[in-house]
Amino acid sequence: MRGFAEIYDMAAGHHGGAGALETRITAQPYGPPLSDDPASLPDDRWLSAFTRFVFSAGFNWKVIENKWNGFEEAFDRFDVARCAMMSDEDLDRHLANRAIVRHATKILSVRDNAVFLLGLAREHGKPAGAVLGSWPPQDYVGLLDLLKKRGGRLGGTTAQYALRFIGMPSLVLSRDVVAALVREGVIDRAPTGKAAMRSVQDAVNAWMAECGRGLTEISKVLAFSVGP
Repeated sequence: MRGFAEIYDMAAGHHGGAGALETRITAQPYGPPLSDDPASLPDDRWLSAFTRFVFSAGFNWKVIENKWNGFEEAFDRFDVARCAMMSDEDLDRHLANRAIVRHATKILSVRDNAVFLLGLAREHGKPAGAVLGSWPPQDYVGLLDLLKKRGGRLGGTTAQYALRFIGMPSLVLSRDVVAALVREGVIDRAPTGKAAMRSVQDAVNAWMAECGRGLTEISKVLAFSVGP
């Protein structure tokens, strides 16, 4: 496994030098993060972000973005308690609502994720966002595991992109990031099991300690190191 400095130089060589690379690293394709302090972000905004990326998975991002006001209105601004009580009648109403994308299992994930957030808040005696937003980056894979196991449709890269959108440091296991991790000998294929994910975490922890950058920047440099 190369040191981060060498991987950074590879990425800079592919993208016109360090200055151009830094511009790419700091780019925000989905706009500014929701918060500089995700732990203080209200739980309804966490539910909103999860829903946005659940619906965006396998779908055109711009369509979801253009319809987002309709989603906010349909789901009561993602009031967590209300969404957790979604009834069959509510589901039927949503399936008839042309202001949103009418996908039954994704609509039900709003209820599932509201229930998850309420449960997490009860367990910890504080808002779920305070729990999730203060999760240590050195155990990022533990956070992903929690979201996958207890959330609704929050596996794969869905949660990873949602966390980055919210403002959490986030390693996104895109095709290029996986290719870089395979090249570095960290994994031998896209990580799916706990052992492979732990290898990924160990590698990025070492790189974070070396360079002082966060998960998001390391993720982007890994992706750019694969080439244009």
